[in-house]
Amino acid sequence: MKLKQLESLLGALQQFLNPKVELEQYPTGAHIASRMLYTAENSFGDVCDKVVADFGCGCGTLGVAAGLLGAEHVIGIDVDPESLELASLNAEELELDIEYIQGNIKNLGWRAEVVDTVVMNPPFGTRQKGADMDFLSVALKVASQAVYSLHKTSTRDHVKRAALRQFNASSAEVICELRYDLPQTYKFHKKREVDIAVDLWRFVPKSRQGL
Repeated sequence: MKLKQLESLLGALQQFLNPKVELEQYPTGAHIASRMLYTAENSFGDVCDKVVADFGCGCGTLGVAAGLLGAEHVIGIDVDPESLELASLNAEELELDIEYIQGNIKNLGWRAEVVDTVVMNPPFGTRQKGADMDFLSVALKVASQAVYSLHKTSTRDHVKRAALRQFNASSAEVICELRYDLPQTYKFHKKREVDIAVDLWRFVPKSRQGL
């Protein structure tokens, strides 16, 4: 599938009707989501025929992208039942068979590397400090192949240090810097749209070193 076609299909997905500020629910735009998954597959072969988990899946955009790019099995996980309902509708609309699990990432209970690849757009940690690092810590425990994640560019040094020193990643690489167009989602937002610089990271778990 070509990048333009992938972006077009993702752009037609339903998004949050009543986003929850405490969960930092922001839609992952089709532009970023398509490039994230397209790069994961076409540059690294981390999607097609793989088991892919979408952490904090929200409306399911990243998981749907993985399914469209030929993932063997996709699992979407979110704490919010309303988001999962929307994600399920989006998957059905594109005739994708995606498994959805309601639960907190921190309480997942997966004991080993049960998926090949984790993709995620975690909370930036502005409402719940450290939420982004909680996601990354768990992702690096359960992925056997790679973790793809979006983090604010301003946190780049902190993210790299945490991944390599605390979470035992064998590598942490910024693949590209993207612009995250954050629409005026909540009442406290003063501007109609905010443009945030975000890094697309690829982390490789320690167990993959030398393979």
